Amino acid sequence: MKTDVVVVSTNGAGMEEALNQAEKIGEYKHLSSKSTLHLRLLAEELMGLMRSITGEKSGQFWIEDDDGTYMLHLLVDTRMNTVKREKLLNTSTSGKNAYAKGIMGRLRDFFDRNADQDVVAFTNPIMMSGVYDNAQDILHDVEWSMVKYREDIYSTKDENAEHAAAWDELEKSVITHVADEIKVFIHNQQAEMVVYKKLA
Repeated sequence: MKTDVVVVSTNGAGMEEALNQAEKIGEYKHLSSKSTLHLRLLAEELMGLMRSITGEKSGQFWIEDDDGTYMLHLLVDTRMNTVKREKLLNTSTSGKNAYAKGIMGRLRDFFDRNADQDVVAFTNPIMMSGVYDNAQDILHDVEWSMVKYREDIYSTKDENAEHAAAWDELEKSVITHVADEIKVFIHNQQAEMVVYKKLA
């Protein structure tokens, strides 16, 4: 099953409708109130990410299920050149995007990258530990996995202060405790985040 595809915008348009998709699928699939709450929390995290993306952008949100595994999708056109991005960031008092902290802030960088920036020259090097050397799907230029990232960070956190801080972020994050997996796929000017959750 796949819910309606809802167009959401960084200015907040469509977000309430997107959150309602979690309630609707919970009702349709006869999920427990706890399971429906988990879907809603994950949808709220994705809408928070959407709000934090630099500039006026729109995306598509939908939920699918496959044999009890629910997948929440957020697909965004990331087209933005360096000049436009710098102009937007200069309007903030710090000159930086305010949502750059925590795991969701790090993930946001996949969506906020410059259109003329090489994906491999990703602006947040620590996140590269979750990137597959070759994306599993030939349609994607980059595939990032939370499970792989978590394993890589955990194995080096005792020797590397930056990885220790990243591990602390993971431990404090709502989305990483509720989701079973988070993947980010990048192809050309589009970035897609898919959050996976197995529910009974």
